[in-house]
Amino acid sequence: MTVIAIEEHWTTPQLAAALNALSEESRDDSLAFNEMGDNLARLEDIGDARIAAMDQQGIDMQIISLAPPATTPLAPADAVSLSRDMNDLAAAAVRRHPSRLRAMSTLPMADPAAVVVELERAAGLGFVGAMVYGRTGETALDDPCYYDLFAAAAALGQPIFIHPQSPTRTIRDAAYAGFDPMTSRALSTFGWGWHLEAALAALRLILRGTFDRHPDLQIVLGHWGELLPFWSDRTDSVSRIAGLERKTSDYLRSNVFITSSGMFNPALLQHSLAVTTVDHLLFSTDYPFLQPTRPEIQQFLTEFDTDDDREKFTSGNARRLFGIDATQDWGSVVDQDTGKAK
Repeated sequence: MTVIAIEEHWTTPQLAAALNALSEESRDDSLAFNEMGDNLARLEDIGDARIAAMDQQGIDMQIISLAPPATTPLAPADAVSLSRDMNDLAAAAVRRHPSRLRAMSTLPMADPAAVVVELERAAGLGFVGAMVYGRTGETALDDPCYYDLFAAAAALGQPIFIHPQSPTRTIRDAAYAGFDPMTSRALSTFGWGWHLEAALAALRLILRGTFDRHPDLQIVLGHWGELLPFWSDRTDSVSRIAGLERKTSDYLRSNVFITSSGMFNPALLQHSLAVTTVDHLLFSTDYPFLQPTRPEIQQFLTEFDTDDDREKFTSGNARRLFGIDATQDWGSVVDQDTGKAK
């Protein structure tokens, strides 16, 4: 059984330095998690050590993406430059390990005019999708300045992964402060706040009519759908008020893929199957922030009723969504020296 993990992170010292050099107001507090334990060493390796870790877990392929917040908080010029550099590094890693790695591109969201250019360039290099965040500064992902991004992604068949991000400082101060610094940070990120931010971004895209304009567009939400599947009874009412012909739960089933992000709780799987279909579920571990063992992964996979459903979750859906051809070596579709599409 092939296992493809689709939310697996990496970074570089160059990007970390640029993010840490930002003002306190602009800096993302979640960067601290990158430096906990051995996370940083694992994040900075997209070569042999990562492949060895995959072998230990029984994972055949990772689709790598930059660790949050990627280039999102950077000034426009820096975001453009570093997004391009990061994508070139990821493309080179995939060329070195074409049977084990694929990549989602990083986009310079601070410069909306440059976003489609980089998405198209990355797609030409063989990237299988893009990872973005729900907000860039004060600009929401559903803002009209990003309409061209979703049009291009739909035309290119590039899925868009909406990754969680820290709430704004105003919201953090109002809703998550009052504890010791690390507890407040955890509450505003992986404990709660991150997931509300990502769910809200996806919900706003639905209410903005994004999927009515682009019915073939697919987005991915981590952590079993970032709470959105668990609240569909209420969000369906919002879609009616917004004047949409379909319910938000309908869009969830047709335009949203959900991935596990290393949360191997059978109850989460069963609820997800109650609100969508197994054809829209994807495997991931959220490497290196979660590092489930091979036995833990194998035990979770016994929760699927049939071998066919298990195969869809572990690899079949990922192959279909991201256009991964089991018989094609990624290195064969790009020039080995330039990294450009042949």
